[in-house]
Amino acid sequence: MAKTIFQKIIDREIPAKLVHEDELCIAIHDVHPQAPVHVLVIPKRLVPRVGEASVADQALLGHLLLTAAAVARQLGIAESGYRIVINNGPDGGETVPHLHVHLLGQRPLAWPPG
Repeated sequence: MAKTIFQKIIDREIPAKLVHEDELCIAIHDVHPQAPVHVLVIPKRLVPRVGEASVADQALLGHLLLTAAAVARQLGIAESGYRIVINNGPDGGETVPHLHVHLLGQRPLAWPPG
């Protein structure tokens, strides 16, 4: 199976604007932002999508959410508010089969999305 674009970014084969990195994940600015702040929090270990995560992934999933909140504070959007989105499957808006968390903020976000 070919590497996803996120695996290539993690392996430094493709450049990206890095916001955060630790032993479990990276956070990068989205190249097609949907808000003034649009960051992707991506696990270094491939999990194709949240719907395929297992109990063994529980700590990693929590880490991704806590990292998104920390990045929101780092980027100054925690006080005004932000949205966290995880797409699952084509109808859910998934375009890369590698689990990732979208962190969106610095503008009012409408509800319902889509």
